[in-house]
Amino acid sequence: MLVDEPTDRREVQTFCPLCVSRCGATATVADGALLELRPDPAHPTGQALCVKGRAAPEIVAHPDRLLYPMRRTNPKGADDPGWTRIGWDEALDEIAGRLGDIAREDGPEAVVFGSASPSTSAMSDCVDWLTRLRNAFGSPNLTASMELCGWGRNFASGFTFGAPLPGAYAPDLAGAGCILFWGYNPSLSRLSHATQAVAALRRGAKLVFIDPRQVGLAAKAQHWLRVRPGTDAALALAMTHVLIENGWFDEDFVRTWTNATHLVRTDTGRLLPPHGDVATAPLRGDVEVATADGPVRCRPVFDLIAETCAAMSPAHAAEITGVDADDIAAVARLMWHSRPLAIYTWSGLEQQSNSTQTIRAICQFAALIGSIDVPGGNVAFASVPQHRIEGTDLLPTPAAKTIGLEKRPLSAARAGFVTGEDFFTAALDGTPYRARALVNFGANLMMAHGDSARGRSALAALDFFVHADLFRSPTGDQADILLPVTSAWEAGALRIGFEIDEAAQAHVQLRTQLVAPRGEARSDISIIFALATRLGLHEQFFGGDVEAGWRHQLEPSGVTLEQLRAQPGGIRVPVATRHRKYAEVVDGVPRGFSTPSRKVELFSERFAAAGYPPLPEYAEPGISPRSRPDLAARFPLVLTCTKSLWFCETQHRNVASLRRAAADPVVELHPDAAAARGVAAKDWVLIETPLGSVRARAKLNAKLDPQVVCGQHGWWQAGGPGQAGYPAVGPGSANLNLVLSQTPSDPVGGSSPLRASLCEIRRLPD
Repeated sequence: MLVDEPTDRREVQTFCPLCVSRCGATATVADGALLELRPDPAHPTGQALCVKGRAAPEIVAHPDRLLYPMRRTNPKGADDPGWTRIGWDEALDEIAGRLGDIAREDGPEAVVFGSASPSTSAMSDCVDWLTRLRNAFGSPNLTASMELCGWGRNFASGFTFGAPLPGAYAPDLAGAGCILFWGYNPSLSRLSHATQAVAALRRGAKLVFIDPRQVGLAAKAQHWLRVRPGTDAALALAMTHVLIENGWFDEDFVRTWTNATHLVRTDTGRLLPPHGDVATAPLRGDVEVATADGPVRCRPVFDLIAETCAAMSPAHAAEITGVDADDIAAVARLMWHSRPLAIYTWSGLEQQSNSTQTIRAICQFAALIGSIDVPGGNVAFASVPQHRIEGTDLLPTPAAKTIGLEKRPLSAARAGFVTGEDFFTAALDGTPYRARALVNFGANLMMAHGDSARGRSALAALDFFVHADLFRSPTGDQADILLPVTSAWEAGALRIGFEIDEAAQAHVQLRTQLVAPRGEARSDISIIFALATRLGLHEQFFGGDVEAGWRHQLEPSGVTLEQLRAQPGGIRVPVATRHRKYAEVVDGVPRGFSTPSRKVELFSERFAAAGYPPLPEYAEPGISPRSRPDLAARFPLVLTCTKSLWFCETQHRNVASLRRAAADPVVELHPDAAAARGVAAKDWVLIETPLGSVRARAKLNAKLDPQVVCGQHGWWQAGGPGQAGYPAVGPGSANLNLVLSQTPSDPVGGSSPLRASLCEIRRLPD
């Protein structure tokens, strides 16, 4: 045996939690080190593994890891925080003491909890436990970028279907006749979807991509619609018009399971209670209804939809969106004639000033096509039973105190989620009350949200800020206490269900610890449990025993921790998905949908009551050539942004292998736009917006609209030799969000317009 040959080499089945794909993997471990991570085809999400997952050994061993708890010694705003090492007991005691004091003085709502998005970080391991801590502490406030990465998937569509589409109603890609990816590219965001989509194409499924850029799988699509950023609602309404005009809609589903035949008063614009047999009621025309106050003229919801969509003809939509009218009609035809239709949307539609109505417009044509909870459509797959552990019953403070709820009563603030915009306002201006403290797990708030300089000021204004992370960050450097967190492979985690289909949802896995934690780093979940204990929340956190919490979570499943440890690749629990669950009869009546009316609510009475348009409408982006011609004269280009294949949002630019593949921040622009500005490929340029300028290298992309440019957010970290770092704010910054505004935000959900604004590109001198 060679002296340097590993003596304890072993292969361990695991999964990678760095993004929403949560790919099944096999790890090679030897002599206490993680050597390799590669796909595990036996796992329901293990057909492929992205470059970030393969870089796991570098992440674990990185020399810049945080290894010890630290306390700030220099004032906020100083270039050097003056970090001094402290012990865990000292850190936890100080945190618990400061939080307790603030709660006694101004109420627990003055403490905000924060989390990196569980879709783009390993916080998926424990975000529900952080929510439990927030609730048990008594705060209704959690900032987790929900308005930027989840509002559309998890909330906006719920007003139509009563459950998220495409969240709870996931795309059944294996059985789909047509797949629609809108504002979402699984080649960059979710390899488990990408591999399923490729398999679907091989068996003959059709594929439609709607995105300003043609990347990855979009090149294989039957139709790629290059929509102007922020105008997606116009496109959706035009496609709905084509469906209605040609009779391409599932009339039985529309009549029976939506409120399309319900009547709307023409005098008040509000719904009447259902009259007569709504399944046979007319879809079009005027109806006179006798009421206690005399006859009232009404129109069916469907008639109003038809009228609204007729105003957005394909020809009119083409002028707005830049998509050819014939292509709009062709896509509508394809989706109807290639049913069942499976849809997935994501943050390309959520980071807009009209995100909610855009999602509702897509839900509207999805409902007309009728592929809801049917094989090959969007299906609520069966899942493994478990005890919910978010602890919503533990919150003594009414949810009405959530920051932002008064301003946006239908937003995710109803579930305790605070937008970055509203959190910064509460910290800086005390509206609706002052946010005094933040307990934050990994969220790089300065870099993730628009107007980074305002975010920095908000963090500096806090009385107390504790941040837990793997590495230092611009956000963490504003903290009072900095806590070191393990990588995902230095800690265990329980996963019940992997989301993408029935087999994945039936999969339960305990990710075992592969290597020892470095330094004094602790897992996020162990920090949460330890802090809960210090705060006197022993009973709510199972005496501080993480494994006891997992056992409680698993109890309804019939699976034990011992079984999971014996089968590290996971256990499949028998489940059976039932389709068309809304049609099941319970106590003599159909189950229906989880909306107030038990119908798919094309017309939303909740929106009408809150003062919002009850039918989806198109609104021009708040910062665009059409809405702001005063700005467009100086900033004539439409600016959007995209996720990088190589990094999870603002993370990993310090990982040498990833950085070699993507060395510099990039802005893509059409060759004609570049030539008009004297810009060549790889030139350093300034991206100028009304908020300032940041630097990037030019990349020419002939597939872009000549009026559209596409940047990348998240650039700050330095890598290895020659891999520069950039200031988060100030001269020389490459932080795109520094020059993007949080406003005008979506009036319903609060989404920031990070994907649809204005800019100019100027070449930097050599």
